[in-house]
Amino acid sequence: MISACLLGQIVRYDAKKIEVDHRLLRQWQQEGRLVPVCPEVEGGLAVPRPAAEIDGGDGALVLAEYARVITADGEDLTERFLRGARAALHLARKHQIRMAILKENSPSCGSQLIYDGSFSGRKVKGSGVTTTLLENNRIKVFNEYQIEDAAIFLQQLERK
Repeated sequence: MISACLLGQIVRYDAKKIEVDHRLLRQWQQEGRLVPVCPEVEGGLAVPRPAAEIDGGDGALVLAEYARVITADGEDLTERFLRGARAALHLARKHQIRMAILKENSPSCGSQLIYDGSFSGRKVKGSGVTTTLLENNRIKVFNEYQIEDAAIFLQQLERK
């Protein structure tokens, strides 16, 4: 599984195109191994949309209903983020996916860093809602800076 934005799809909150150009991603795409997903779009959010951050914690606390995902003007998007995370998990199960490469810093897909909920640009250690749900279901999540690590993990999976 891969964040659709990393393949250049226009799904980001700001409608900007980003694309990670990496030989392994190109190879996996040619081999038909990549299943793109944007949990936020799957959850019903539009493109473009207001930026959102997790207020009160990280993805684990959102899943436990102790934190919420909000926009800078206070709109609560928690249910849409949860719906998108569940859709990503459903897709992963459907395709028997064991690993994902997701967009770092995202309140959905961040795996090491997310924004702190203050809309100040400050990042903190933590995972997004989708990443947390996937990892809770034994799906290993990497970010776009860890593609080589993902390749090693994939080799280990294929040896089993």
